This record gives sequence, structure tokens and C-alpha cells, in this order.
Amino acid sequence: MAAAGQRFRTALASGPMAARGFRLLLAGQLSSTVGDYCYAVALPWLILSGDGGPVLLGTVLACYGIPRVVTIPLGGVIADRFGGRPVMLVADVVRAVAVGVLAVMAATGTPTLAQLAPIAVVLGASSGIFIPASYTLLPALLTKEDLGRGNALSTMVNQVGGLLGPTAGGALVAAFGAGPALAVDATSFAVSAVVLARIRTRADAAPEPSGTSDGETAGEDDAPGASSTRGPSFGELLRHGRLLHVILVVALVCNLAFNGTIEVALPELAHQGMGATGYGVLLTCLSLGGLAGSVVAARSRPVESPAYLFAVLAVVMGVALAAVPYAGGLAGAAVCVCVYAVASGWQNIVVVTMLQVWTPPALIGRVMSLVMLAVMGTFPISVAVAGFGVRHLGAAPFFPVAGAAIALAVLCALTQKAFRTHRSGTEYTARAPAGGAAPAAVPAGSSPRPRHESSQESQR
Repeated sequence: MAAAGQRFRTALASGPMAARGFRLLLAGQLSSTVGDYCYAVALPWLILSGDGGPVLLGTVLACYGIPRVVTIPLGGVIADRFGGRPVMLVADVVRAVAVGVLAVMAATGTPTLAQLAPIAVVLGASSGIFIPASYTLLPALLTKEDLGRGNALSTMVNQVGGLLGPTAGGALVAAFGAGPALAVDATSFAVSAVVLARIRTRADAAPEPSGTSDGETAGEDDAPGASSTRGPSFGELLRHGRLLHVILVVALVCNLAFNGTIEVALPELAHQGMGATGYGVLLTCLSLGGLAGSVVAARSRPVESPAYLFAVLAVVMGVALAAVPYAGGLAGAAVCVCVYAVASGWQNIVVVTMLQVWTPPALIGRVMSLVMLAVMGTFPISVAVAGFGVRHLGAAPFFPVAGAAIALAVLCALTQKAFRTHRSGTEYTARAPAGGAAPAAVPAGSSPRPRHESSQESQR
């Protein structure tokens, strides 16, 4: 016990947990995630328990999903302009009010489409704005060396909330109805907003440099949204950021293969021979495997060549997914799903950390909004293609096709030099303007000159 206590104190005194803002962020994340799952249980139950039925439920979910996808790019722009933390705070306040209104409606009767649709639109738009902003906050709280472990711990907290939230939401709805569960979700957004208001980034705590004059404020060039003559523009990054191009293509292919397989082929496979209980077991393994992958990522040391680790994990994912229908029933399928989820959880943290370090700080919001569009925007296409494919091929053959697509996409990415030679800690180097001197090349095995901490953080 003494040794365990000492390890716990050491973890709090070093690494990402030593940052008070990061600890506050984890608390806010846990609250918000549990609330989200209470909402995920309460909303369908509220609608289906009334006269709406599945058509109304689908319409309301579309009113949420479409604005969320549409506003993701806007969220990236706003986060880069004003900083991720204030954008997240405002989005949480708006969602707390919207869900609070919905909770009051649920307590007084079953809301109609005219009442539900505007609330769903507000919630979806706020979520879309929140998502890219959330990826800018960790680089503002943690050093580059702690960023990978911080991403892993943040993901772990979300996954723990994903395990606790559905149970809590189901119990609340069963005992008291949808209204109290929605009230819990509204409260969770309010708690998250309060936490965000108390967080201070390293840029907030940095002293103002002296020597400013003519009304200029200290650190003016590095303020959120300020243009910097030293850094590249977003347009330049889109044109010349080959690493970003490769990751976007990989994200598109992998999510096209994954979403339809999990949402269509997996339930059909379970329906054919494993039953509803078996399907629940597989989904639980998916969640537990993702949590285990985050734990592995948090405990592992950074690798010099993250692209090769990314590729190895993709091959493991592809093989495991392909083997699900042929692994000998429920037990074998559960093992394969768990292995897939472990590799996927670890891989997600690798690529997010890679992009957060590589991207200039003032552009992280917009870059992550592109990646999130690639991840979320493929969902309707993926499930539609999977529905057609499963109908004509059957559920089992769909798994090796999807697994091969995931593995081949990342292996093909290794043919691209910008991806293959990328090294941990490497940052994007702006191209020289036409006629100007070319920037010094960064050796493949080394990191470029690190930015000053104050410059990096003040752009949040």
C-alpha cells in the first residue's frame, strides 16, 4: 500500500498530472461524458415512449447530426481566432441551457418535433464548434513531452465515462423518467463550463515581456488569432503539408471501413448466431479494448518513428477485424474485437499527438477540424455502403474486406516520404517565399528548433 501511495504521489507531481489545469480538465471531461450518455439514453426513451416513434427519433437525430458536421470547420476557425478554452466554455454554457430547457419540457409532457428540432440544432451546432476547440486545449496546458501521455489520460477518462454513463442514464430513466436524466446532462455541461472557467493555461500565467511601446500590448503577435509573419498560413499548410494530406486520406479510408462494419455488419453477424446478449458482449469488448489501448499508450514511451508504430497498429487492426467472423463463435469474436479496439485506441492517440506537435499552434483548431470532418463526415456514406455490401455479400465476408482496407491504407501511407520519415517532435517548417532563401532542412532523425514556450502557448 505504501508503495502504491508513493507511485500515486509521484504521478501527481510529475508528467501531465502535475499541471493543475490538466487535472481540472479531466474532471470536467468525466462530468460531461457521463452526462452525454445520460442524454443518449434519455432522448430516445422520451421520444419512443410518446407518440413520436422511430421516424421522429430519426428526424431529431438528423437535426443534431447535420449541424454538428457543418459547424466543425467553423469551430476550428473560431478556436484559432479566440483560443480553444473560451470557445469550449461558451459551447458548454449554450448546451447546458438547451438541455435544461429540454429537461423542463420532458417533465411536463412529451415534446413535439417543433420543440425538439430547434434544441437538437443548437446542440449539434454547439457540439461541432466544441470538437475542434477541444483539441487545442491540451497543447496549451502541457509541454510537448507530456502531450502524448496527456492525450492518453484524457481519452481514458472519456472511456471511463462511456462505461459509467449508460448505466447511470439507464437507471435514472428507469426509476424517474427521462426528465431527471436530462437534468443531469444539463448539470454536467454547467460543471464543465465552471471547470473551464477556472483553467489557466501556461500562456495565461506567463508574465508580460517588458519593452512594449506605442500602445502595443505584450505578446501582441502571439495572441490568439493574431497574424504572425513567422508562421505559415492555413492555406500554405493545406497546399504543402504533405503529412496532413496523408493522414486525411488514411482517416477517410479507415473510417469508411470501420463505421459500416461496426454499425451494420457486426449487429447483423450477431443477429445470425450470437443473439442480443452476444452483441452486447461485443460492444462491451469494444469499449474495454479502447480503454486498454489508452492505458497502453499512457504507459508507453514515445517512439522516434510514430509512423511505423501507426502502421504496425493498423495491420493488427486489419487482421483482428478480418478474423471476427471466423474466430470460432462469440468467445473468439470477442477476443478479436478487443484486440482491434486496443490497437485502435493506441493508434488514435499516436496520430492526434503527432498532429498536435507537427501543426503550428495558431492552426491546430482548423487542422483538427479537417481531421474530424474526415472521421465524422464519412459516417452516412460508410453505413449506406455497408448496408448494400452486407445485403449482397453477407455479413461475414464484409469483415476481411474492411480489415484489408484499413491495413492497406496505412501501408500505402508508408510509401509517402513525409509520413515515413516523420520523427517524434518534428514541427512543420514553412516553405520560403518565391525568390527567398529556402529554410534549413530538418534531418529526418532529429527535431527542429523548439519554439519558445511563451510563443507556443499564447496563441491559444
